[in-house]
Amino acid sequence: MLKPEDLLKELSTPSGVLRYYEAGPADAPPLLLLHGSGPGVTGWRNFADNLPALSEHFRCFILEFPGFGVSDPVDKHPMAAALPAVSAFLDGVGLDQVDIIGNSMGGIVGARFAIEQPERVRRLVTVGGIGKNLLSPGPGEGLQLLMDFTDDPNRERLVQWLNSMVFNREMVTEELIEARWEQATEPSTLKAARMMYSRAAMEAMDKFQAKSPEPPYWAQLHLIKARTLLTWGRDDRVSPVDMMLLPMRTIPDAEVHVFPNCGHWVMIEQKAAWEAAVLAFLTRED
Repeated sequence: MLKPEDLLKELSTPSGVLRYYEAGPADAPPLLLLHGSGPGVTGWRNFADNLPALSEHFRCFILEFPGFGVSDPVDKHPMAAALPAVSAFLDGVGLDQVDIIGNSMGGIVGARFAIEQPERVRRLVTVGGIGKNLLSPGPGEGLQLLMDFTDDPNRERLVQWLNSMVFNREMVTEELIEARWEQATEPSTLKAARMMYSRAAMEAMDKFQAKSPEPPYWAQLHLIKARTLLTWGRDDRVSPVDMMLLPMRTIPDAEVHVFPNCGHWVMIEQKAAWEAAVLAFLTRED
């Protein structure tokens, strides 16, 4: 069994220390895993159970984004800090090109990185999150519950949000609740979350995007050069599956795998099926 303390490493950057986990053969193709957002999230919690299968084929790096309680905190918006963190990390560990798997927010970061630095991304896998609500109201139910928790954190609201993340609520165990609660209420982590998911922050971001001359990331998905696999839970209540329609049609070389009886955490809730689909995609010859 892989233990986090055996795999954890640190990389010093001008913006602070980035922490990450590395597993797999040193001479295998590099694979960067980018976690999502939400109360108590970490890269390890997102991808630890997938690491044994993925590290058989790849040199895996799970990067912990700044502001989520593992890497050093930052004063900027967590999404604004995440994209430069990817560049700093790849430069720091000496990787010119990687495959990327991004869950939710991590998928958005991965897509933006593939747009800005296309030569550095060979293949891209996203897990929900990417795109735009076309047929369903936005923000979705899960994001509404996330905002409720961020504005007024308590255990009941945390459980409500966690239940919205999965199809099978038996996955929301007391152990999961306790671990998420401890990390989500750590002062610097909660401060970063409020910069991102408080209702005031979400409203401010909507106003900023409405006035910004720059197009949103989802309007630039056609610039992605990497072959892309969009994975989605059919029953996702955080980023409903209709969000997938826009990236499916606009990313030039995109394919889609939708998993039934599955919520937002596809790589956890449909672990074996997701790993099989992702490995088939990433190991397929060009």
